[in-house]
Amino acid sequence: MNEDEKLRRDYRQGRLGEEIRKITSELLLREIKDPRLSGMVSISEVEVTADGSYATLYVSIFGDDANNAEQQENVLAALKSAKGLIKKEIGRQVKLRHIPELIFKPDNSLEYGRHISSILNKLDIKHDETEEDGYEED
Repeated sequence: MNEDEKLRRDYRQGRLGEEIRKITSELLLREIKDPRLSGMVSISEVEVTADGSYATLYVSIFGDDANNAEQQENVLAALKSAKGLIKKEIGRQVKLRHIPELIFKPDNSLEYGRHISSILNKLDIKHDETEEDGYEED
């Protein structure tokens, strides 16, 4: 496979992932009425395998129970039960020979970012304002 073919395939995977993300997000807003999805739920990213057979949807959960493991399990279970509807809608809106198998995983990147930020804040490093601006005083 030459470089151009690889770039085209990567672009196609990214474009397909973005389409799946938009379709699923729209369904979450308008169609899927599952009580387990009562909080704020968002699809933050979709990764499609090179052969297009699997799509991993990363789910962000916002609200009071966002870090609750039981809440995460409930949201993932609700999405898994709606998988058929989601795949049907993807097939209707995106012309594909084969609709990827959907895998739902929690997106913990926001929590990870908060954790790193709290660690950095605990270090209590003092910054000189001139250093932050990139200027040094003589």
